[in-house]
Amino acid sequence: MPVFESAFATLPLVAVLRGVTPDEVLPIADRLVDAGFTLIEVPLNSPDPFASIAKLVAHCPAHVAVGAGTVLTPEDAGRLAAIGAELLITPNTDPEVIRAGVRAGLATMIGCMTPSEALSALRNGAAALKLFPAARLGSAYIKDVRAVLPKGAKVVALGGIGIPEMAEYRAAGYDGFGFGSNLYKAGRSAAEVGAIARDIVAEWKRIEANG
Repeated sequence: MPVFESAFATLPLVAVLRGVTPDEVLPIADRLVDAGFTLIEVPLNSPDPFASIAKLVAHCPAHVAVGAGTVLTPEDAGRLAAIGAELLITPNTDPEVIRAGVRAGLATMIGCMTPSEALSALRNGAAALKLFPAARLGSAYIKDVRAVLPKGAKVVALGGIGIPEMAEYRAAGYDGFGFGSNLYKAGRSAAEVGAIARDIVAEWKRIEANG
């Protein structure tokens, strides 16, 4: 958890590497870390995801939190802990999965959409919330959700958010963002990912400097 807290405070942007393979994950991770990313997720519906995550755990600097997305079962929490992962990210709000992640010592970022799901996630130990699909809900939706959340709850927007939308959604009340296919998609080279990552980080820094 301390690694996650520090990583989130440093740069609350999650790189979602859906479809990445173990052979390509390290060069891509290097470019992401060079750009400033400190949160890296390999969804479990990627090819051989646990192998990719194990490589990341062994390779990435200590200040970078890595783990899995699209986690759907409590058993996967145990597998992640066994290979030294730090993050458990879900697409949905499943109390059993959240509690399993907490017991395993993982930082849990939990997918939700409604206030009921958000409050359930926090009540069961979520370290952060991932509001999805953020773009379809509109930037103002977070204000309605924030009205019932505890002060200081971390909320990340994911789904349809790219560089042009970051300033609007940040101003509306999101703490950070997740970037999927607009950052990485299968077949995209490490160099291309790195260039996009640098642009994303530059926009985040611009927004924060002007905030």
